Amino acid sequence: MEYNLIGISAGLATFIGIWAGHVLVREIEYKSPSILIPSVCFALLGILLGIGSFVFDSLILSASLGILSMTALWDAYEFSRQQKRIIKGHAPANPHNPRHAEILKRHPSATTLDLLKREPVGREVSAEEARALIISEEKSQ
Repeated sequence: MEYNLIGISAGLATFIGIWAGHVLVREIEYKSPSILIPSVCFALLGILLGIGSFVFDSLILSASLGILSMTALWDAYEFSRQQKRIIKGHAPANPHNPRHAEILKRHPSATTLDLLKREPVGREVSAEEARALIISEEKSQ
């Protein structure tokens, strides 16, 4: 009996690509003074991984590179979407980042609070109540 490893390798590549992309986009966007450079780097990485998926004969490697390629290309686009989330107040702004400092000045909805870093209360809360919960948790620590 011969095992087909394409499915598990594709699943693993998908998990790693999405996880790493999510973490990297949030961290890089938070710290980078410009989103152009990281976006271009991720786009180039995606293109190179896509080319690699055509070059290799191994179906396992080709499928994994293709998945990682599409994930990197999507992450290049996610930098602009993450910036929009910051403008809307859905993601925290970094007041030490000049780009974010400008966003905080121009957009009253932008905030430095991470509304997801709070203890769950077992019900839906408004943005104002979430802020109050976060502020009370920060004061208690």
